[in-house]
Amino acid sequence: MDINNIPNIKNTNSNNFFLLAGPCAIEGEEMALQIAEKVVEITSELKIPYVFKGSFKKANRSRIDSFTGIGDEKALKILRKVGETFDIPTVTDIHTNEDAAKAAEYVDILQIPAFLVRQTDLVVAAANTGKTINLKKGQFMSPEAMQHAVRKVKDSGNENAMITDRGTMFGYQDMVVDFRGIPTMKEYGTTVLDVTHSLQQPNQSSGVTGGRPDMIETIARAGIAVGVDGLFIETHFDPANAKSDGANMLHLDYLKGVLQNLVAIRQTIINF
Repeated sequence: MDINNIPNIKNTNSNNFFLLAGPCAIEGEEMALQIAEKVVEITSELKIPYVFKGSFKKANRSRIDSFTGIGDEKALKILRKVGETFDIPTVTDIHTNEDAAKAAEYVDILQIPAFLVRQTDLVVAAANTGKTINLKKGQFMSPEAMQHAVRKVKDSGNENAMITDRGTMFGYQDMVVDFRGIPTMKEYGTTVLDVTHSLQQPNQSSGVTGGRPDMIETIARAGIAVGVDGLFIETHFDPANAKSDGANMLHLDYLKGVLQNLVAIRQTIINF
């Protein structure tokens, strides 16, 4: 796909990677606008094409008492406000066929969660909205298997599909990134590396997913080195108190420094 097909995306002539970034979940309007404002400021300065990410609800939680959202319509309206306020595209994940049409009224990109990417009806429902579709690679899937998910989107008449790697399950409580998969998946379309989810440590005995945020820049650097088209980074101004995935999010204060280093690597590779 051509990222220029994403509405309101900026800096596409910079030869930089593009960035999907924001909080794991929409916790409220003020927090979403605060995070978006800071990331827009950074990406504008560094000439990075930017898409704001936020989940309008969290359906795949380990425990029944985990935070799932502030209400679907309320969260979706916040996503729309973020997009309109900063004139940027937005992305959110969907979990049911009904979510596809509903979320498509508010955001520019629909994301299929990794655990659901083999669900044909869901992928087709998303594709039929005409929105750009971000297909998360299943933690249990080979890179080669993602060509079939992309084909489902294209066979539905939608050419705007991208693939996001988010690591592969290693044992029961860890994720690893097989960087050989990046060039493989680039054969099927635009490819993104989800840095923060690749550092999750799921299935903890507490029922709360852990993570390794200290490795975020390491994984991101490797992704840039092997040629990813885009990066996916969840960020928050207070990860310790975030309502979802705080254990593997990047603190917003560190985002600019990380991106500066990644842009330098990207430019070195392009000019090599």
